[in-house]
Amino acid sequence: MEQNNHHQNTALLVMDVQHATVKNLKDSTAFFNSLENAIQTARNNKILVIYVVLGFRKNYPEASPNNKSFSRLKNGVMNLDTEEATRIHESIAPQPDDIIVTKKRVSAFTGSDLEVVLRSFEIKHLVLTGIATSGVVLSTLREAADKDYVLTVLSDCCADMDEEVHRVLTTKIFTRQAEVIKTKEWRANNKL
Repeated sequence: MEQNNHHQNTALLVMDVQHATVKNLKDSTAFFNSLENAIQTARNNKILVIYVVLGFRKNYPEASPNNKSFSRLKNGVMNLDTEEATRIHESIAPQPDDIIVTKKRVSAFTGSDLEVVLRSFEIKHLVLTGIATSGVVLSTLREAADKDYVLTVLSDCCADMDEEVHRVLTTKIFTRQAEVIKTKEWRANNKL
């Protein structure tokens, strides 16, 4: 896959790295080290950083009883209708020029204004990171591929509660639609 080196047309998506999701990781140290490096690389290269969070109104009116994943929220399985739960982890806190997008489903595009933001910045290349590899990263990658974005996945900036699922997705599935690399390689490719 040909790499897009036009920084002004690239955005780094930091997805679902909020308190409610981070607490599910066994050990987040390596994940956060890689993610901090990726965010710094983006900022140093004037690559747009977009944070995507999952959030709902009080009492989850957006969560249909027909949706197996999100209907559980109404039963109190995970609290995602408070500011604390949707707050982005402080170790990678957004800067004033970063954009925060709130979504209502698994994909970063569903129920959000992400596509409007990407169009306004003329973004053509998305660099995907987030929790969980089998959730937001997979769903966003599939939808973005259908929308004809150039895609890169930073495998060490993605995490999943199931390490085998993460491995299979990043080594066998994602490679069909995206370049899958580690942050160190992405940094080397983006030195100005």
